[in-house]
Amino acid sequence: MIRSPMRGRCALLAVAMALAGCATPPTPPETVEPGFDAQAAVADIRAAGTASGGELDVQPLRDPQVTDLVAESEALEVQRLYRAAAERLDMALELAPDDPNVLQRRAEIALLLGEPDQAERLALLAQAAGTEVGPLCRRHWETALQARRAGSAPPDDAGLPRVSEAEMTRRRDACTVAPPPRF
Repeated sequence: MIRSPMRGRCALLAVAMALAGCATPPTPPETVEPGFDAQAAVADIRAAGTASGGELDVQPLRDPQVTDLVAESEALEVQRLYRAAAERLDMALELAPDDPNVLQRRAEIALLLGEPDQAERLALLAQAAGTEVGPLCRRHWETALQARRAGSAPPDDAGLPRVSEAEMTRRRDACTVAPPPRF
């Protein structure tokens, strides 16, 4: 039996096209405003949370298991495996459900996953569980602000504030507080 070289090429081309379709990243849900750049928003959030040398910065103690899960999540985020990163953070939240650092990171991953409502809700939960000052406080409010810009609706959850963008900006800026004087 003689095989046609054209038939083999067509089969190879069909397989290559099928595999190429598997390599495309999933499109984010339509809940995100067109033109919203989640990666740039998360970069802005983290920049807002950069500590300056002259401010109060409260750092709570953390469970080593939680620390390990957060580190795994960070490594997965670098690889753009956002769903897997979210799963690690969800596991960390099972161990420490009120940890503002973990809630904050999970909010940022929610933005990267195209879930602005979830991002705002988690940021406000983190803010309620955290401190009212410092870099982490700024990250909470900047995340809520970025989520709103991405198309988040104000949360309907009981106990979470319905805050305007202007108020979020004011609260974010109010997080910067000088440390108490040392004598």
